[in-house]
Amino acid sequence: MQTIGQALAQNLVDRGVDVVFGIPGVHTIELYRGIEGADIRHITPRHEQGAGFMADGYARISGKPGVVFVITGPGLVNTLTPMAQARADSIPMVVVTGVNRRDSLGKGLGLLHELPDQLKLSQTVAKHAEQVCAANDLEGALDRTFDALSGRPAPVHIEVPTDVMDLEGPDALKISAPTTAAVPDLSAIVQRLAQSERPVILAGGGCRTADAALAELAEKLDAPVIQTVNARGLMHGHALTVAASPSLQTVRNLIEEADCVLALGTELGPTDYDMYATGTYPDMASLLRIDICAEQLARHPAEATAVGDVGPCLTQLASTIPARVPGDGAERAHKTRAEALAEVEALAPSYGALIGQVETLRDALPGSIMVGDSTQAIYAANLAYDHDRPGGWFNGATGFGALGYAIPAAIGAALADPTAPIVAMMGDGGAQFTLPELGVASDENLPILFVVWNNNAFLEIANAMEGAGITATGCHPGAPDFEAVAASYRLGFKRTSPDDLRDALTQILPLEGPLLLEIDMQGHSSPTA
Repeated sequence: MQTIGQALAQNLVDRGVDVVFGIPGVHTIELYRGIEGADIRHITPRHEQGAGFMADGYARISGKPGVVFVITGPGLVNTLTPMAQARADSIPMVVVTGVNRRDSLGKGLGLLHELPDQLKLSQTVAKHAEQVCAANDLEGALDRTFDALSGRPAPVHIEVPTDVMDLEGPDALKISAPTTAAVPDLSAIVQRLAQSERPVILAGGGCRTADAALAELAEKLDAPVIQTVNARGLMHGHALTVAASPSLQTVRNLIEEADCVLALGTELGPTDYDMYATGTYPDMASLLRIDICAEQLARHPAEATAVGDVGPCLTQLASTIPARVPGDGAERAHKTRAEALAEVEALAPSYGALIGQVETLRDALPGSIMVGDSTQAIYAANLAYDHDRPGGWFNGATGFGALGYAIPAAIGAALADPTAPIVAMMGDGGAQFTLPELGVASDENLPILFVVWNNNAFLEIANAMEGAGITATGCHPGAPDFEAVAASYRLGFKRTSPDDLRDALTQILPLEGPLLLEIDMQGHSSPTA
């Protein structure tokens, strides 16, 4: 005999789950009875927000859903921020919670952890949310919850009332076979691409796993490839790569000069295409779109569209479209790269230096996974930076834009790929949102380089206030003693200046465990969130 909690945990194992991020509580102890006998590694963060961000980073690198166990009420509420971040970036996440006993729901009895309607709250960010109301509901609820991860991935939520969690459960749960979507009809897109003379490709996060096919298609079309933030790392160093933001006028010019624009796995959202909130988008002649989400395609109508997984679609396009004689594609890409960097440096003189520091980190740790917070170094690099690992550049500065992302998401990434160098990048302000999660890196002895640009302020916000004629208020919280913080969590520590960063990296690498590297920005005009 096993309980519902045990049956649920075993079903997760059967679905390929081997890591869970969770903080146990009295409402979820039956889940832990299940973990005890299951082949699951449990990671204990210091806050539920950390659990969610760890699951996010884990999912991005492993390709599997990140799974979170949290308690009723405050546990779920604290997880909503990372769920919203995951929803914005199409990241699969499964959040499992308790909920108060069935006969109390909606009655406002003042029970521990009670919410007026927990399920309704989670539905504001979850693609699918469901309550297991009886023991025989578990199998179907799990199938529906995991099925919701197909198509455009997103967070999902399943809650189990406390008086259901310990009921006798089935000895085994069946798992419905996942549906595999066929590659859609691409003939209209192929025909239009064949007619084009100066095409451009917009590569979004949906291309992350299709580096080789994307490069082959670009070469056959002689098409520059503009990367959104979540596509960085694709086609690193390729002559046709334009690893620069389509919010830059230089990059917009390249798009507007094209006679055909192929948008692959990108929602064409303003955080990539209009980050300066001008209310304008680049004009796109003969727009063609492929995306896994039909709703996304409907939001930006195109001349031809196809609903499907971008990876297989790219493979088919690359094998179908004939190669053409190379024209000026590489020249157009080179010109745009050079002008984009000059435009970024003109926007903010400090940005060029910050991009250089990120490149120094990349070159010291080739093939690394670089996870960023909302911080000025990340803002700068999101505008113009070519990473060297597909899927190895992601951050919380786009989409939902949550602070506190870097530390826990980097931990999740490290657990997903223990062989990869991992760099977490943040400002002193953002670091303090999830600073206690350094303890997890210490507990697990994860060789992560935590980089903090420290200027003792939310200077990005202070600059925005002053630019609007407002006295900077609330923007100068004191930074902690990061050396003492590192020591308290049993991390290595190194303090350096921007000018000495390369030498500092030579001294601390290779890492034998987690290390906090503080870049002291005093005397440098590089505002950092």
